[in-house]
Amino acid sequence: MHEEAAVTTGAKSACVPSASAESIVESLSAQNKTIAAAESCTGGLIADWIVRIPGASKVFWGSFVCYTEDAKVKMLGVPPELIKGYGVVSRETALAMAEGALKKSGADWAFSVTGFAGPTADDDNPAGTVWIAVAGEHSEARGFHFNGSRNQVREQAAIAALDMVLEKLKDIDIKAD
Repeated sequence: MHEEAAVTTGAKSACVPSASAESIVESLSAQNKTIAAAESCTGGLIADWIVRIPGASKVFWGSFVCYTEDAKVKMLGVPPELIKGYGVVSRETALAMAEGALKKSGADWAFSVTGFAGPTADDDNPAGTVWIAVAGEHSEARGFHFNGSRNQVREQAAIAALDMVLEKLKDIDIKAD
């Protein structure tokens, strides 16, 4: 089942990225689950933040850094016609990336980030447009628009992705209680 949320502006959390990454590692450890990443515009930034946390090796499968369309197709199995039809920065591509990472890794969870960090973009999406997806028990994608420099957009996208993963993991914890 896919869920879709409205496009939002800015990362909703003001937390320090390491705190979110630490909470994800702790939650996955408690659940005895694993996670994989598929990063495009963040270029491995999220993986870097996760592996800084002690114990990450028990829960973090790894990251696919799929910066080009070709990498998304070859590494994650994203159908080229999906990218041509919806664009490389879209809900559909983000979901296909997360689901591809889930399938290829064998992890329990996977997330993806695809976007235009800037300064350039395409005709349909301005710089700062980012789609993030989480796949696991069910898949969800959310669209965002971030403001700032290229690196500020990348960091905001990474924080939003960690927040989204953490939110999903907390939902599972609540349902398990």
